[in-house]
Amino acid sequence: MAEPERLSIHVAAGVLRDATGRVLIAQRPPDKHAGGAWEFPGGKLQAGETPRAALDRELREEIGIRIARAAELVEYTHAYPDRDVRLSVFLVSAWDGEPHSLESQPLRWLAVDDLLAHGLLPADRPIVSALQKLSRS
Repeated sequence: MAEPERLSIHVAAGVLRDATGRVLIAQRPPDKHAGGAWEFPGGKLQAGETPRAALDRELREEIGIRIARAAELVEYTHAYPDRDVRLSVFLVSAWDGEPHSLESQPLRWLAVDDLLAHGLLPADRPIVSALQKLSRS
C-alpha cells in the first residue's frame, strides 16, 4: 500500500518591527493546525502568487496594513510530522496603517529575546535566530 503524499505548504510571513525594536506576533486560531501557538503574521501562497504578493495580501487581510517597504530576511523549509512548510520571510520596515486584528486573533509586540519563551511555532524559531543575528550586526 502506497503512503499518502506528504502535505507541502508555501507560506509568506512578515516581521514587523516598531520603533523600539519589538516585533509583532499573532496567535493561531484554536481550530487551525498548531492552534493557540504564536507566529509571525502571514499565510499561504495562492496558486501563481509570488511570496511578496502573498505577504502584501495576507498582511492587508489579517492586520489591516499596506506594506511600504520589505526585504527578504530568510527562506527555509520546516518539517512537521504531517507536513512540510516552506517559509519565505520578509522584514517589513515600513507600512501604512496601524496593525490590528481583523480575524479576531490576539496580537502582541515583543522584544526579540522574549519570542522563544512565548509559545512561538517551532517553524518560526529560525526567524528569531535571524533577527538576533541582525540585532548584533
